[in-house]
Amino acid sequence: MKPTTAVDPRGSAFDEGTPLAREVADITRRRARIQSLDLPRPAATRIFTVANQKGGVGKTTTTVNLAAALAKAGMRVLAIDLDPQGNASTALGVEHRHDTISVYDVIVGDTPMAEVVQASPEFPTLACVPATIHLAGAEIELVSLVAREQRLRTALKTYLESVSDPYDYVFIDCPPSIGLLTINAFVAATEVLIPIQCEYYALEGLSQLLRNIDLIERHLNPNLSVTTILLTMFDARTRLANEVADDVRKHFPRQVLDSVIPRAVRISEAPSHQQSVITYDPNSPGALSYLEAAAEMARRSVAA
Repeated sequence: MKPTTAVDPRGSAFDEGTPLAREVADITRRRARIQSLDLPRPAATRIFTVANQKGGVGKTTTTVNLAAALAKAGMRVLAIDLDPQGNASTALGVEHRHDTISVYDVIVGDTPMAEVVQASPEFPTLACVPATIHLAGAEIELVSLVAREQRLRTALKTYLESVSDPYDYVFIDCPPSIGLLTINAFVAATEVLIPIQCEYYALEGLSQLLRNIDLIERHLNPNLSVTTILLTMFDARTRLANEVADDVRKHFPRQVLDSVIPRAVRISEAPSHQQSVITYDPNSPGALSYLEAAAEMARRSVAA
């Protein structure tokens, strides 16, 4: 029997039974499914803290791309960069030089958040509160301030109440540690999103993180809960990645999203162009995965 052929996007013929053909067909189906979705708006602003004390798990990447994915769907989204490295600010294309007024001025200097928010060139409905290098010293400066754990919550609440067009989502990107900056993020949020990489040591430190969240919930923010866990850097070809994914799903069956984020070059390249992968390469597997994860989060809010 003669094998069937198809034409790839570049115009050349290829066998539909090849891995490349199957990948192209899968991407086409996923893109069509995503384009047909009409995401529901949440009844009230959902405020997420994106946290994991383990570094390199995709916190900033997840913050930026979920924010961009939801903004692409028409949601009003605010991203708050609370990491002194300012990587989320870079990826969203907003100014964050040392002399830029930033989240540091908000939580240490009492500057109104409205004066700090910048529009992101990614999407018209996406805004960002940038971080600068000054934030590196904020942990020490916060120690002596009144209500030091609640500085961000107070500023964010005042800002959200002042805007005429309410935000649908707020994402707070945290540094990879449990210090006063991260505690401020937990106190300001109602939901926690934990990215977990599908590699060895994925669950290391997670129990301590959950204990810290429980302490904050009991003593500082009774409205806080871990609602979302996202598996990142997933490579379906390896047994280890599948074992880690199964293990996380077994421990957190309600929180883990069905969508997983693959290990993809395009996701890593996008920040160097001051873009999210959603705009850098919207048809790539990485972009489609974040769009699917964002859609799943939006639907879960209605189901809840």
